[in-house]
Amino acid sequence: MTPHAARSTAPARVKLLDSALKVIRTKGYDGTTVDDLCKDAGVTKGAFFHHFKSKEDLGVAATVYWSEVTGGLFAQAPYHLPADPVDKLLAYIDFRAALLNDRSVPEFTCLLGTMVQETFVTSDALREACDIGITSHAVTLEGYITDAMRERGVSGFTAQSLALYTQASLQGAFILAKAKGGPDVAREMIAHLRRYVEMLFSTAKITRKEKP
Repeated sequence: MTPHAARSTAPARVKLLDSALKVIRTKGYDGTTVDDLCKDAGVTKGAFFHHFKSKEDLGVAATVYWSEVTGGLFAQAPYHLPADPVDKLLAYIDFRAALLNDRSVPEFTCLLGTMVQETFVTSDALREACDIGITSHAVTLEGYITDAMRERGVSGFTAQSLALYTQASLQGAFILAKAKGGPDVAREMIAHLRRYVEMLFSTAKITRKEKP
């Protein structure tokens, strides 16, 4: 079945969620209307309000759907393969950089980062939903960071803080890509993130070796 055919036979709720991921990343949450979502999904307004009470209700559902869709992508990604935990972290960053390739700015940016920037004051429900999604993804890195800290003898920060820092760096890279109108600046920022993580652990390893 082709992607178009698969979408044409999908339930209206799924069509609307797919459209939310696409349209909101392109136009922003505030700039997206219910009519925009219905038009892109090819469903009626009646279908929209059958599944969602409001645009905010759809937005909250979209954060969960986004985490499910991207969670599957990251779970199968090759950065899990290296044996060394530092190599896993670096491979994760490389994977994030590779996701910029052959994609437009809206296609590689994050739905959660896009929405929370616009709604953190106006909607507690959306702010909290975005926080859960971003934090949950960061948690998937904490085990690798904990192992890397233990194996390299690194201390002075928590695995949680470094995991969140990676997400903050990536979200910042996406903001600059939007401002500049292209992915090049995001690639540079992700490269800086990679160098930072590499130095953080490689410097500790050298210091440890030099101790008598």
